[in-house]
Amino acid sequence: MTLTQLEIFSTVAELCSFTAAAQRLGISQSAVSHSMKALEEELGVTLLRRGQSSVTPTDIGLQLLGRARAMVGLAETMRQEASATRHLQRGLLRIGSFGPSSSIHIIPQIMQVFAQTYPGIEVQIDEGPDRQVVQWLLERRIDIGFVILPDERFMTRLIATDQMVAVVPERHELASRAQIALADLCNDPFVLTEAGSSDLVLRMFRQKRLSPRTRYRCAQIISTLDIIARGAAVSVLAEKALPEKPIGWVSRPLAPAVVRSVGLAVLDEAEASPATKAFLKVAATSCQAQPERH
Repeated sequence: MTLTQLEIFSTVAELCSFTAAAQRLGISQSAVSHSMKALEEELGVTLLRRGQSSVTPTDIGLQLLGRARAMVGLAETMRQEASATRHLQRGLLRIGSFGPSSSIHIIPQIMQVFAQTYPGIEVQIDEGPDRQVVQWLLERRIDIGFVILPDERFMTRLIATDQMVAVVPERHELASRAQIALADLCNDPFVLTEAGSSDLVLRMFRQKRLSPRTRYRCAQIISTLDIIARGAAVSVLAEKALPEKPIGWVSRPLAPAVVRSVGLAVLDEAEASPATKAFLKVAATSCQAQPERH
């Protein structure tokens, strides 16, 4: 049984004629006849009573006609909704964001333009650690997510860059330095934030064959900074993740400098929804991003 067969059945029953139904549907009369015969054979019942001057539904035909019309109507509704989505008149876009870097510094800049351009698109933003955003992408729970580049699992676009910085208590001896090396951060207890870039931070130390004395793990930047401000630990964080006014802590560039790249990621851009593609386009313009594909 196909939707086309149900549509033909509904049209023939409405017009009481194979010829008139064929003309309305823009197909041949023989195609109408063959389609109805195939549908009746599949269902095992006679749907139409064929007369010399007209065609009328049988009793079972009338019983099933309501269901056929409902299914055809639902299909039409789906077509209309799909058309509206294609033209971005309405739809849903699910975004995964990690930490203040993307949620505070990047997304508002993009959304200001996106909301004005596509006011009918509903945007749902889910926030979690960077690892969680990646998992959401893999599970297709979100359409697009902010990730730390590079990430070979996705198709990505570079959105923003910033520096990784050392963050220490304001009265720490390292606070007086203009730059801080990773090795200098291995002598104190270390707090690792899971809010974003945790994998990058650990990779930075491994590449230098260093091991920070990780004593604390925090899910939020604010908790991480509170531990540092109390003099209990040091850390490495992304510059964009930090508040503008430090309270009890200071940040210093790393020596040598480490640049972090933040990108937007999708599983397959070719199969992405129109809303997702539109968001990527707006993001590229708003953030002056350059494509980085894998």
